[in-house]
Amino acid sequence: MEKLHNWFKPCLHDLLDSPSVQWLDTLPGALSHWYQSAAASDCLKYARMIEQLPALQTDDIDLSSAVRIGTPGQMSDADQARTTSLLKKLMPWRKGPFSLYSVNIDTEWRSDWKWDRVLPHIQSLKGKQVLDVGCGSGYHLWRMYGEQAEMVIGIDPTPLFVAQFQAIKYFHGPAPVHVLPLGIEQMPVLNSFDTVFSMGVLYHRRDPIQFLTELKNQLVKGGQLVLETLVVDGDEKTVLMPTDRYAQMRNVWFLPSCDALCLWLSRLGFTEIKVVDVDITSLEEQRQTEWMTNQSLKDFLDPDDISRTVEGYPSPKRAVITALKK
Repeated sequence: MEKLHNWFKPCLHDLLDSPSVQWLDTLPGALSHWYQSAAASDCLKYARMIEQLPALQTDDIDLSSAVRIGTPGQMSDADQARTTSLLKKLMPWRKGPFSLYSVNIDTEWRSDWKWDRVLPHIQSLKGKQVLDVGCGSGYHLWRMYGEQAEMVIGIDPTPLFVAQFQAIKYFHGPAPVHVLPLGIEQMPVLNSFDTVFSMGVLYHRRDPIQFLTELKNQLVKGGQLVLETLVVDGDEKTVLMPTDRYAQMRNVWFLPSCDALCLWLSRLGFTEIKVVDVDITSLEEQRQTEWMTNQSLKDFLDPDDISRTVEGYPSPKRAVITALKK
């Protein structure tokens, strides 16, 4: 498991001099438990693939307008073929895109579009401690670091996403940007992050109020929550709970209206609650690609009326809400 220890050692080191140092009371034990899991076995398999990637170094990195590491001229044709082959073994790639020298990972989601909608409404990340809950492959972590955050930590229990992040970091090199294979329920109350992001997670939680409380428990006083989630139209009493699937997803529980979600946040003690963006997910933003060949959004919508899902519910509409912890 030494390969996996090496993935997380830099995070443990960076926490030593951070406001989240108390996390070190429980995090090593949580990781030790994780090393015994099936998820860790999967990650070990992925780690062996990642170490076969070509060892390239570059200072030509752009994280402020994209996640771009290197340029095509810095990678040989042989390295391009090798990199493409290895990274395709980590499919499906859902969040991105990523540009690695000559290799462009065209992911299912245009996560850069979401970031463009979110960025104008967040407090400056310069010099800040940032947490992203349910970070996936870590695309947004790199964009947060591109906004000059001091340290960015993402948590996500999905082994493939953890490995995808490590593959990108392999090319980037050392940075105070980390992904830990944990869920929010495994985190202690830290009250130490200046900004907490949660994008595309709330509707997967059986207890959304508990989840929002767990997010709040990670923020410093006055810290900002940036929440992006599926919503439906309606007043503060409107919440959709699908009878079974929503857009073919089984693990969708509660889709509140924006007014209902703002009420939830208010009841939990958040202030300065603002709905800063509402956007209907388009077939251009979420789609099949060479790097994600499974079904995607168009397969989940009514072919005769794309304003409805195949189950008859309103098609995916996403809102971004910001709020401050008292």
